[in-house]
Amino acid sequence: MQEHWSIKEYKEYKDKKNKKSKYGAIKTQVDGHTFDSQKEAEYYCELKLRLQSGDIKGFCLQPTFVLAPGLKYKADFIIFNNDNTAEVIDVKGFKTKEYITKKKVFEDKYRLKIKEI
Repeated sequence: MQEHWSIKEYKEYKDKKNKKSKYGAIKTQVDGHTFDSQKEAEYYCELKLRLQSGDIKGFCLQPTFVLAPGLKYKADFIIFNNDNTAEVIDVKGFKTKEYITKKKVFEDKYRLKIKEI
């Protein structure tokens, strides 16, 4: 049995196949979670080990913060430390202008520093 594609279906297939990340990052899946890069996935694995060893209390994936009406910042992780402090983490390969702007607004509004990995 032979499968036939329409021109539209073939173009969609080619577009998906050749679509690469703007900055060369490769999406990676770990434990059913899809991460934007291998570096982010590796950091997630590191956090799991730190949690198992009791080094941290916990962590969350992709917490979202409202900066202004219609403007949000989504961090990669938030870590809850044993001393009841928290760290907002962003795994960065490249800093876009949009990220730099949102970082400044976030740090001013929430009075927290974003730790870049």
